[in-house]
Amino acid sequence: MEVLTRPTSGTPQTKVEPGLSAHLRRRIATTFQSRWENEWGKRFVTHGSEPGPNAVRLDGNDYLSVTGHAAIVQAQLDALRRNRDFIVQSGVFQLDGSPSSRFEGALADFVGKESALLCQSGYTANLGLIQVVADPETPCYVDSLAHMSLWEGVRSAGAPAVSFRHNDPEHLDRMIRRDGRPGLVIVDSVYSTTGALCPLERIVEVAERHGCMVLVDESHSLGTHGPEGRGLCAELGLTHRVHFITASLAKAFAGRAGFFTLPDELRPYLMCHSYPSIFSSCLLPHELAGLAATLEVVRASDAERARLRANTLRMRRALEDAGYPIAHGSEQIIGLEAGPEADTLALRDRMEERGVFGAVFCAPATSRNRSMLRLTLNASLTDAEMQHVESVARELAPVVKPWEWAIARRLK
Repeated sequence: MEVLTRPTSGTPQTKVEPGLSAHLRRRIATTFQSRWENEWGKRFVTHGSEPGPNAVRLDGNDYLSVTGHAAIVQAQLDALRRNRDFIVQSGVFQLDGSPSSRFEGALADFVGKESALLCQSGYTANLGLIQVVADPETPCYVDSLAHMSLWEGVRSAGAPAVSFRHNDPEHLDRMIRRDGRPGLVIVDSVYSTTGALCPLERIVEVAERHGCMVLVDESHSLGTHGPEGRGLCAELGLTHRVHFITASLAKAFAGRAGFFTLPDELRPYLMCHSYPSIFSSCLLPHELAGLAATLEVVRASDAERARLRANTLRMRRALEDAGYPIAHGSEQIIGLEAGPEADTLALRDRMEERGVFGAVFCAPATSRNRSMLRLTLNASLTDAEMQHVESVARELAPVVKPWEWAIARRLK
């Protein structure tokens, strides 16, 4: 492949790349080329049009609308000015009493657990935790719609992955009985594609009956559910019965990090065996300061949580009235599962033409023919914005015929 570059002299120069191997080219041609050319039209699937100034953005995860909050920005600025000689190093070198350690303690207290460990992302949190607490002798019973990072954690641990039907405690019970061994039960509190709420009480009861540990990914409920936003485990009074809580801090906290909880007795062992923790750099001071300030903002955001819930109930009711099959979810994430990728892209383009921007989810984030346009609501949506989205959905319903989508037939 030849790429034109412009050196400092201003004279164009041709740069020649060595090229891909024949095997890799064949693999791309076999597994991807048709998808790229025929279904995507040589335009990357997640790249729609540029939102204009009046666009309604439903493609982010800042559920409480904390981005740009004055207290958070000020904390970040103060940290940038104050920490000019900070040493960038692996997180395992952060001493007790460091800003990182103090924030880990604050997070643990917030969710009601003994200890917590910060990570670069929610993905590395799940990977690094499961890699340590599971092994080839630990079957992992995983909800079929659990986040990819959870599945990757199981794979990294070399543990047997046993899938159970989505949000089906009875099927989980049968799968544990069939395997015959206690292990690790893995679920999301709120599922990231459908907005379905986990039947967590029944899941925990099944796990306890069989002597299994429980891991709950609270990425999409931390900040939005429970007292002060402490999450679904806290809302249901299950924190003391759940072994591990993980979460991305790129959702309601609108930052760039993740964490997981752990008992103090596990920490030294984990710090020697969790590869993402060992081989990733620590968070930077301004990131920690911003997240610590965000935690206080989240605690005080009861009004925003109430508005988010009201927006969720209103939008779901409007979409269902217009014929969209979304009954498989109940929370602030709404999946419009058009099915084939070409149909989802057409739905996305029609909505964007009318100023409504969601996010396309397709394989590997979903099953191959269960792609969707995901709409994520937030607390700061105005009545006018809500009305506009509802109007666009009603206008498009006779065109895209959501009552004929495969998911509509399955829900019936």
